[in-house]
Amino acid sequence: MDAAEFRKRGKEMVDYVADYLEKIEKRQVFPDVEPGYLRPLVADSAPQDPESFEDVFKDIEKIIMPGVTHWHSPYFFAYFPSASSFPALLADMLCGGIGCVGFSWAASPACTELETVMLDWLGKMVNLPKEFLAEKDGQGGGVIQGSASEATLIALLAARTKIIRQVQSEKPELTEAEIMGRLVAYASDQFCATLGTTSCCSFDKLLELGPICNKENIWMHIDAAYAGSAFICPEFRHLLNGVEFADSFNFNPHKWLLVNFDCSAMWVKKRSDLIGAFKLEPLYLQHHHQESGLVTDYRHWQIPLGRRFRSLKLWFVLRMYGVKGLQEHIRKHIRLSHQFEHLVLQDERFEICAEVVLGLVCFRLKGSNELNEALLKSINDAKKIHLVPCHLREKFVLRFAVCSRTVESTHIKFAWQHISQLATDLLKTWEHNHHQQ
Repeated sequence: MDAAEFRKRGKEMVDYVADYLEKIEKRQVFPDVEPGYLRPLVADSAPQDPESFEDVFKDIEKIIMPGVTHWHSPYFFAYFPSASSFPALLADMLCGGIGCVGFSWAASPACTELETVMLDWLGKMVNLPKEFLAEKDGQGGGVIQGSASEATLIALLAARTKIIRQVQSEKPELTEAEIMGRLVAYASDQFCATLGTTSCCSFDKLLELGPICNKENIWMHIDAAYAGSAFICPEFRHLLNGVEFADSFNFNPHKWLLVNFDCSAMWVKKRSDLIGAFKLEPLYLQHHHQESGLVTDYRHWQIPLGRRFRSLKLWFVLRMYGVKGLQEHIRKHIRLSHQFEHLVLQDERFEICAEVVLGLVCFRLKGSNELNEALLKSINDAKKIHLVPCHLREKFVLRFAVCSRTVESTHIKFAWQHISQLATDLLKTWEHNHHQQ
């Protein structure tokens, strides 16, 4: 494929993606395929001779789309949102076109410097304490990781290295292995301080945890993977109160801020803590600016060596939506979640199982876990909408997460009517079966 054909095929692919997203609600949200469906549809090995773009393109609908779960469908209410927007898609195209591997400033100065500035922009949007920002001469700063779990692991490793070196300076007779064997990581079932848990979007009390961590010299990492995007709205910023006690903080713009996966934003108060844990300096990666104090080499802030130009997605989205546009997106989702909550509360057969704070509603039929498992199965077997469950205090609970960028009130009403009718049908057969027993 030369540049001329790329122009032609690129336009075709943009049209295909635009059509896909515009008409996505006409597609069944969850696929009908069984495990292993794809292998019989493709050749046993790669072709020896080149195939045409037309041949590849027609196989998208034939082979790929039948096995796609449509995360951006307005009938997708599972997990948490997976952000998507046209500006972010265009930025990803540019990222692929530039194709740099930004492990150091010298490897592509724009890749490094835009990321530093975008993380400052984002930090200011959620009103992070100044210590977390890089700005011109700050000790902190932000970095884009692949996921929140990756950020949590990086924080854990950085904290471990920091305390090992501290103990070594106090007790030089101890080896690193001896020190490591005595270390304890304090964690809940969420692994770290969490704002907006996956199960029910609950919030740890940072104002209680933070002072204890600071007093005991314990590294405090905060994971706000889903909820963090909401903190750009002043009315939800109080949920982040106590972040001033943290050493590191993370949330995922790729969940709720219209930036396509992957883009997990992580900040630290002291960048030296990360660099101390991950610094890698083979001769071929060194450059004459690295000790100047003027540049960041992000390979020292992460586990992988290479990294994509992910900050382009943030740059495009933050500029083309503006803070106000992104705030409205968040507020719309939260309004829709309260609409669904209201519909549930009007039906005395159901109960709400956790406070609805943001865009997630946890609900269930009043009754046994088996009854609710049967309800979820009937919902997902029908494949008109898609939900996933959680356990809350031993109860089997259905999660309804407002996800799609294009979801509207009509989709919420449809989802509830569908759930309500399935519940009616289920309860009839359930009562009939139990009477027979």
